[in-house]
Amino acid sequence: MEPGVREYLLRIVNTIALAIFWMAINSTLGIMYQFGFLDQGIHLGQILFYTWMIVSFILLFRYLKKLWLKPIDFEDPGYSELDQPQ
Repeated sequence: MEPGVREYLLRIVNTIALAIFWMAINSTLGIMYQFGFLDQGIHLGQILFYTWMIVSFILLFRYLKKLWLKPIDFEDPGYSELDQPQ
């Protein structure tokens, strides 16, 4: 597989994996441990949960933005325009 295509596919896989991992953590804390529900009022655990969710989303977004703004070199390292027939 060409290095540029491989790097592109790895970025896609890493993005999906990180997003699913972030959602799994927040779903577990919010649903299973009842931090996402405000039925009996607001408690310290819920404040910490929502703060964590917002801060971790911002950090995840910044990381993914930085990852995708890096240019990918799709050119074949062994390719040269001098090698082309004229």
